[in-house]
Amino acid sequence: MPWSKLKQDEVAVRRTALLKLRREGIRYDDERILALGYNSPATARSDLKRALEAHRDEEAAEVSIYRQQENERLDALLEAAWPAATTPKAIRNKEGDVVGEEIDMRAVDTVLRLMDRRAKLNGLDMPVKAEITGADGGPLQMSQATNAELEAIMNAGPGPALDTEDPSGEASDSSG
Repeated sequence: MPWSKLKQDEVAVRRTALLKLRREGIRYDDERILALGYNSPATARSDLKRALEAHRDEEAAEVSIYRQQENERLDALLEAAWPAATTPKAIRNKEGDVVGEEIDMRAVDTVLRLMDRRAKLNGLDMPVKAEITGADGGPLQMSQATNAELEAIMNAGPGPALDTEDPSGEASDSSG
C-alpha cells in the first residue's frame, strides 16, 4: 500500500535532516541522527542510501529531458544550415555569367560542428585510448623503476606549448 502524503512528507523531512548531518560529517551512531527517529545506525545508513538513489534517479530524468531539448535545438540549427552546406551556389563573373558552382564551406563547417556537438551530447564517439609503452612498444619495466623514472613517466607527453619562432630565429615561450 502506498504511503500517505503525510508519511511521504515526514520521510522527506527526515532524509533532508539526515543528509545535512552527514554532509557535516556526523557519524551514523551519533545521537543527533538517532534522534531523527532511526532505530539503529544501520537503519539510518539504509535510509540515506535510498535517499541518494532517489536523488540520482531524479537527476537522471532531468538529464534525459535536457538532452532531448538540446537535440531538438540541434535539429533546428542543422535544418537551417543543411541547405547552404549541401546545395552548390552559382559563381558569376563581372558580367553576371555563371562560371562555376561552389558549396558554402562556412556552412559545411557549421554542420560539422553541430554534428560533433550532437555526438558528444549523446555519447556517440568511442573513447580515446591512451597507452604508455616501453622500448619498441613493449611493456614498461615498472618493478625496476626508480622514483625519478616514475616521475619522468608521469610527466611524459607534450610539454608547454611553444610559440613559433620569432623573426630573430629564437623560439619564445607562450607563457610570457
